[in-house]
Amino acid sequence: MLFEEYKYFNFQFPEPQYLGAKHTHLSWINQFIPPNINTALDAFAGSQSVGFLFKQLGLRTITNDFLNFNNQIGKALIENKSQRLCTDDLTILFQESPQKKDYNLMEKVFTDVFFEKEESVFLDNFRANIPLLNNPHKQALAFAVMNRSLTRKITMGHFGHTQALVYASAPERIKRNRSLIRPIKELFLELLPKYNDAIFDNGQDNQSYNKNIIELLPELSNIDLVYFDPPYCNSHADYQGFYHLLETYTEYWENKKFINGIKRYEPQRYSGFDKKSEVIASFEKLFEASTKIPYWLISYNNRSYPDIQTFEKLISIHRDVNIEHKIYQNDRGGKGSVAGSKEILFICTPKKKHAITTTCKQDLAYGRF
Repeated sequence: MLFEEYKYFNFQFPEPQYLGAKHTHLSWINQFIPPNINTALDAFAGSQSVGFLFKQLGLRTITNDFLNFNNQIGKALIENKSQRLCTDDLTILFQESPQKKDYNLMEKVFTDVFFEKEESVFLDNFRANIPLLNNPHKQALAFAVMNRSLTRKITMGHFGHTQALVYASAPERIKRNRSLIRPIKELFLELLPKYNDAIFDNGQDNQSYNKNIIELLPELSNIDLVYFDPPYCNSHADYQGFYHLLETYTEYWENKKFINGIKRYEPQRYSGFDKKSEVIASFEKLFEASTKIPYWLISYNNRSYPDIQTFEKLISIHRDVNIEHKIYQNDRGGKGSVAGSKEILFICTPKKKHAITTTCKQDLAYGRF
């Protein structure tokens, strides 16, 4: 069939509101995906947009992210083949929860920080009802759509500031973005059709994981391509700091400390890729654990640490490397994506084996070089 490889491209990825998301770079990245591969791994999946591209290409797709709210997007849109939220599911999610008395974390911690009390109570009730859905992929879809609704509700789409309620009462900001004063339930119902419409079966058994990638890699086999989009150390926002509320809501932690003005959870999940003191050692472990995967694509940034030359040397121990770049035209958040900075893509292929002639072998044996 003509254009058979594009038959899943009628399904559209719901646009994320996530710093560093690669949905605007997908056509560029797609140019460098090698032909004739069967299984692809998106190792730092984040918004899951690259994993969704792999799924659209008909590949067996494995995604992973160490933050569970991102993993829920993967379960909802990558792993999920057919489960959608229907009217009966919405009745369950919006009913007064039979477990309501056991769910008050949003009201207790985030009222008057990000939400008015009424909205916090609604979120607690909704969260209590998610486990009542009869399918894990429906549960994941409920998490994914609600978490996206929360980024629509809050100014700047993240939770790294304490101005949410201030901005939601400012007429000039409301005029620019009415989502600030819209009920969360209304935002959820508006977004849900886009997520339901994005669900499809590409004929593969796709999987989404919630692990540290260095620990996950030894458990996987028969991967043809891995895409790495690690945190851009020193050039992007702290994702746990910016999206802490989404992780708290998904995990519904009762045993964490909630610190500072934004009530971020403590201790944070361990990454290994967000501190200068650790990042080079973590990359060395990552690349060593990936030696059995033939092809690597690695997103990076020209303002990240380590610098591009150092990073290329780390990769070249294991793979031949070509480097492509794309210049940001508009500010997108974080100093790594300000206008004029460069998004870098390392295209990494198996090292070429150089044949040694008989004469060369003799010369080497006699020390003639």
